[in-house]
Amino acid sequence: MSENNAGPTDRRTVLKAAGAAGIMLATSAFAATPRKRYAVVGVGSRARMFTGAITGKYRDGNEIVAICDSNPGRAALAVRTIAATGASQPTAYQAADFDRMIRETKPQYVIVTTPDAKHDEYIVRALEAGCDVITEKPMTTTAEKAQRILDAVKRTGRHIRVTFNYRYTPPRSQVKDILMSGEIGDVMSVDFTWLLNTVHGADYFRRWHSNKAMSGGLMIHKSTHHFDLVNWWLGAQPELVHAFGSRQFYTPATAKRMGLTGAHERCLTCPEKQKCTFYFDLAADPGLKAIYLDNEKHDGYYRDQCVWRPEINIEDTMNVMVRYDNGTQLTYALSAYDAWEGYHVAFNGTKGRLEHRIVEQVGAAGASEVQSKSNVVETRVIPLRGAPREVEPWTGTGGHGGGDAVMLEEIFGNAPADKYKRLADERSGAWSILIGVAANQCFETGQSVRIADLVTGLNPPDRAPMPTRETPVPMPLRRKIP
Repeated sequence: MSENNAGPTDRRTVLKAAGAAGIMLATSAFAATPRKRYAVVGVGSRARMFTGAITGKYRDGNEIVAICDSNPGRAALAVRTIAATGASQPTAYQAADFDRMIRETKPQYVIVTTPDAKHDEYIVRALEAGCDVITEKPMTTTAEKAQRILDAVKRTGRHIRVTFNYRYTPPRSQVKDILMSGEIGDVMSVDFTWLLNTVHGADYFRRWHSNKAMSGGLMIHKSTHHFDLVNWWLGAQPELVHAFGSRQFYTPATAKRMGLTGAHERCLTCPEKQKCTFYFDLAADPGLKAIYLDNEKHDGYYRDQCVWRPEINIEDTMNVMVRYDNGTQLTYALSAYDAWEGYHVAFNGTKGRLEHRIVEQVGAAGASEVQSKSNVVETRVIPLRGAPREVEPWTGTGGHGGGDAVMLEEIFGNAPADKYKRLADERSGAWSILIGVAANQCFETGQSVRIADLVTGLNPPDRAPMPTRETPVPMPLRRKIP
């Protein structure tokens, strides 16, 4: 074979070989792509949504490298549970060793599911250590702590995601879709009533949530979900808050009116457990028993405290009024002892009214039964002077009416671009809790509170486009008057 004839053949052979090698290298690189590394701080019942997703459906791209908790028994349980899935073998750390955990395990993300009042401590330390943060709602409990978090984000350039799963529940996303469409025009007022029944509502009064210093009360721990929904639905920010709140039902006096001798320490040792229908059997749920009852010897925390205890200092009856920067006015009510569970919200706009109602079945937090089953979902649009239109509700499956699954896909999977802008960062987290902070101040002083007086440097979050007050409004249908 001559040299001239050999040249082209050799080049083709080399190119084919190089191409094959490149494919092999690319395939090898893809296969070797490291999984995202997570540390989880606080492994009570709420952490299981995140750990279950990472060790289950999303294990190929994510792994838990560390667990941190103030209760060594609970931390060890979380490690055993995660390791049993075969997804990873995380290392357990005590709360005092948080900074050492970051140095040794080098997580890219820290998931914060501690009691609410401790969120800011771990969020800020994680940001300063170079990690991004995923935090359970509420982001924090006071204006001072919110300011600390906002300042840390600006200082470090890191990111926070606040897991507002209510945004992702299909019927609530559908409400956003209708509002975005402009079918009822721009929203002038909102009436929003949320009801907690005596199964779910009572559960807040037997946990650490009944201590306002830890939870911020229901105005922050629970209502942050609801205020965030309104902020997101409207695409607006709150300006002024006035509120009233009191504790009327979960009191020693109510216990006596129901025939009990009074409040006791906890359900497990209650001498009147046979008489009290608020009795909570902590040992009956395997998950709650393993997390709390089996580990209370380490920290003395009782998950089944009496709901009638005199030292409870959170409200069970709350009414709030909010004025928004676009002129919309919100009236909101929350109570925790109602005959049914769920909510009703109505939006009054320049072109009509949108009504949305969900009746839910919700049990004790963290119990094995799926939370927030939607038994009734009703949505209708009523145009000005027109006939109502019943809306077929969007549906989903799983926790929180299907919202958990959609949100987890966005966090740990490959969700498509979202026109509703449901991802919430520290700005949305702050705007939602500051309504509750302002309401708590109103409870004490009786005076209205301006949100601008609570923090500085808080900007609007990324928002989906909404109808504006400059959009032309059609004349309503003619009706004979009188």
